[in-house]
Amino acid sequence: MNRNVLRIGFLCLASALFLAGCGNKVSASGKATTLAPAAVEHEENTGLVTVDRPDQFPFVTAGEHMETPELNVTGSVSPDVSRNIPVISLASGRVVEIHARIGDAVTEGQLLMRIQSSDISQAFSDYRQALADEELASKQLERAELLYEKGAIAQKDVEVAEDAEVKTKVTVETTTEHLRLLGADVSQPSALIEIHAPVSGIIIEQNVTAAAGVKTLDNSPNLFTIADTSQVWIICDVYEDDLPTVHLGEYADIHLNAYPDRVLKGKVSNVSPILDPNIRTAKVRLELENPDNILRFGMFVTATFHGMEWHRSATVPAAAVLHLHDRDWVYIPADRGLFQRVEVVAGKMLPGGLQAIESGIKPGQQVVSRSLIFLGTTEQ
Repeated sequence: MNRNVLRIGFLCLASALFLAGCGNKVSASGKATTLAPAAVEHEENTGLVTVDRPDQFPFVTAGEHMETPELNVTGSVSPDVSRNIPVISLASGRVVEIHARIGDAVTEGQLLMRIQSSDISQAFSDYRQALADEELASKQLERAELLYEKGAIAQKDVEVAEDAEVKTKVTVETTTEHLRLLGADVSQPSALIEIHAPVSGIIIEQNVTAAAGVKTLDNSPNLFTIADTSQVWIICDVYEDDLPTVHLGEYADIHLNAYPDRVLKGKVSNVSPILDPNIRTAKVRLELENPDNILRFGMFVTATFHGMEWHRSATVPAAAVLHLHDRDWVYIPADRGLFQRVEVVAGKMLPGGLQAIESGIKPGQQVVSRSLIFLGTTEQ
């Protein structure tokens, strides 16, 4: 019996000595050293993180950022339809010369084409006949007035001659105006008619070629269409949920992929009252000047609309935000060496390495400046 008691006591003493030796390490100088503890000991289901040395985790104070809400949408450059000028010909005929093509930049008065027209020939014929009739009527009136003075004819005969002369003058004026409307020059009788550019701009449509026939305006398209590019439209698609951010008369910032260093201003001139039933968007039209003609039709742009009310958000260093499972988190200090993991809604990046926080924390609240130090031992 005594032998068994001694054996049990010896085993307990050996176990105690073994456990004591495992707790410390002895250096070359003979002093015992303790292993460095882990920074994060435990994270509970509530998001609390326990640390034994909280002074190793630096804090920062969340700042404040004031701005109006922004809405970024894509759009494309389109011509201002009120500045699209058609080029037409009131005289039918055959094209003999073309001096411009689609895509060309033209100036007002520039020669675009020549047309050989039988309508012009007939108009000149009518004009010359009217001149001859006027000359004859003028001579007949002079003769009638002379005979009336001699008593050879009655006064009514003079009045008939005066009426004939007035009518021939009207005919001359009418045929002259007809030639002018057809585009002909009265002083240069010719079957050829010249078509000139009515305004300066870019030819965006061409419906005629050399040797082609030109018909009347009844069923004939425009010969050319010239767009004045000094002012253009931006057509954007805005989702119905974002329409409260867009207001008539307000201005939007226009960013160009081709010129990233330039920002233009466009005025909201129209918001379509009809939504696209497929993608649930409304067409928003912006009007803006086109400096140096850098905006080209069909070019893609990004339009930034600014809300009318100021929005307040917190700001923290970008390193303070932990992106985990498609969600954003920050760590804030709690009581007795604890840290609370708080879900936030991160906003856009700001200058100086800051990131806006839309919700979750408030300005003036302290957060851990580097959230990744918790990631290695955080329970997922």
